[in-house]
Amino acid sequence: MRFVQKKLLHLIPVMLAVSAVTFLFVNMLPGDVAYVILGEEATPEAIAEVQKSLRLNDPMPIRYVRWLGEVLRGNFGNSFITQEPVMEAILDRLPVTLELMILTQVIAILFSLPLGVWCAYRAGRPFDRFVAGAAFGMLSMPNFLMAIILIFAFAVNLGVLPATGFEPLSAGVWANLRTFILPSLTLALIEWCSLMRVLRSDMIATLQEDFIMVARAKGLPDWRVLFVHALKPSMFSMVTLFGLNVASLISGALVVETIFALPGIGRLLVNAVYSRDFIMVQGIVLFAAFAFVAINFLVDATYAVLDPRIRHEHA
Repeated sequence: MRFVQKKLLHLIPVMLAVSAVTFLFVNMLPGDVAYVILGEEATPEAIAEVQKSLRLNDPMPIRYVRWLGEVLRGNFGNSFITQEPVMEAILDRLPVTLELMILTQVIAILFSLPLGVWCAYRAGRPFDRFVAGAAFGMLSMPNFLMAIILIFAFAVNLGVLPATGFEPLSAGVWANLRTFILPSLTLALIEWCSLMRVLRSDMIATLQEDFIMVARAKGLPDWRVLFVHALKPSMFSMVTLFGLNVASLISGALVVETIFALPGIGRLLVNAVYSRDFIMVQGIVLFAAFAFVAINFLVDATYAVLDPRIRHEHA
């Protein structure tokens, strides 16, 4: 508990800094929300009235403190454009983004875990060099290009998967999964590469340790040595990268949800930026930052699970 409490205390200044930076940069965006609400033909008097009613003319520090106070009470404000509560809009679209991220991580692990272990076991062999070359090529490919390739292959040529659209779980499990296969593959085919590379590197080092030699000397089969004795101590870098990849998934969702027309948080953020809905942008960015910090907290906790020496040292 002392280890967990210490980590939680570190999150407070981080979230305050993130909220301040988010508010600052969002308010530096060009454009005036009053013009968006009233239209380009609005009179100066009408614009001044809207700015006064929304308190947009107050100094930025005062607006930040007022906004932060509402956020701490759980009120992220209402959209300037649709008048929809920001938190309600986020929670309505959160399941779509969560499903996309979970499927992406599952597919990435299904690729990276066995390939990383096998490439470490057969380091320097032709298969290892082939997988390393393929991973390097996919890692250098942007998300939108991977999406276009997959759409062309599976939606246009083969016609087995939809190119765009979304089906909720209420329409059936398979109908729902069909709309997520291409989006999640778009992100996973890039993410698995870095996971596989760090796992391979750490496992090669682990396989040289004395306790692995002892396990082999006992006559244990190779699969048990690899997956029972060598895998767990080789996963620290992979777990770290797994947490950091959440940031890339959040940013990748902006592109992927837009390309595949998924009604998730990423698409909501893009639409809010286009319409200069500053309150919505601030709420989404702060929510995403909190999610990222929380996941990295879970990563730190996972270190303590993988190696008990860490939690005892911090305690």
